[in-house]
Amino acid sequence: MHPILFKIGSFPVGTYGLILTIGFFLALALAKHLGRRDGISGDAIADLAIWLLLGGIIGAKLLMIIVDLFSGVPAAQIFDLGYLRAGGAIHGGVIGGLAVFFWRMRKLKLPLAGTLDALTPAVALGQAIGRMGCFSAGCCYGTECHLPWAVTFTNGDAHWLSGTPLNVPLHPVQLYTLAANALVLGVLLLAGRRRRFAGQVGALYFMLEGVGRIVTEIWRADLDRGFLLGIPWLSTGRLTALAFVAFGAFLWFWYARAPRAEVAS
Repeated sequence: MHPILFKIGSFPVGTYGLILTIGFFLALALAKHLGRRDGISGDAIADLAIWLLLGGIIGAKLLMIIVDLFSGVPAAQIFDLGYLRAGGAIHGGVIGGLAVFFWRMRKLKLPLAGTLDALTPAVALGQAIGRMGCFSAGCCYGTECHLPWAVTFTNGDAHWLSGTPLNVPLHPVQLYTLAANALVLGVLLLAGRRRRFAGQVGALYFMLEGVGRIVTEIWRADLDRGFLLGIPWLSTGRLTALAFVAFGAFLWFWYARAPRAEVAS
């Protein structure tokens, strides 16, 4: 695994950042395609996507910092430039992106349900691609594993940037999460073709993403997942995942009971 691809002078170009950039543009293309189904212009989707990216990056960094401070990571290490180059906590990114999304969507006067249906599959695609970056960087690493598909990190940069254990066989939890995100994406695309009401796809995303995270937490070992009240199973990741499930269920019942408009297909 190669957290740093190459250097320009003394500036390192990280694998995670490059893969994240690729994921952003592929997700944007998908969101534009899906947005046309509900009459949402490509320009509006692009505007939203840029703001979502900024909000997501800030939210991911903030949640990572908060979790690590409560986990006892020294402040001097947390605010080191090398540490801040780490990807961050994915659910912080989704929460930060959501906050920006509601603000920008109102400003652009876009339909909430249709916009969610266009963007959430794209978010799942971006998450799946981003997990390839996590695997390359060594962050979001798993617990010790002695199964045939265990992975062993040996690159010192992975340990320096993310605290990844070296020379220890680990669960490739990044790839487990990639598979979960890909499954969510497939379900959302299928649901989009058969949706009974606008907002159904967006609601499904939050419920499925939450359930997927609850499951993959079984094999996570990194500090960025955080712990609450010293309870091993009550991680920050699981808490936000439960909030996602509840939010998705709320959206589902809200839009299912709303007056039915013509659903584009």
